[in-house]
Amino acid sequence: MKHPVCELPGDDRARTNRLLDAADIAFAYDPVTELHADFEAVVMEGLLADQHVALYPPAGHTYPRKG
Repeated sequence: MKHPVCELPGDDRARTNRLLDAADIAFAYDPVTELHADFEAVVMEGLLADQHVALYPPAGHTYPRKG
């Protein structure tokens, strides 16, 4: 069983920067169709949203178990 690795703030920043750089490259040109434009809008909204996602499971709870 693999033990979880603690991520440092610098690791998070580096990963975020790589993700944003890749998005800049992927969306460097105007969308070809309306569907592409809609897709780009959804992806960019997700990338630029300033929201923290709640962790699962919440503190004090565990993952569901079989049986």
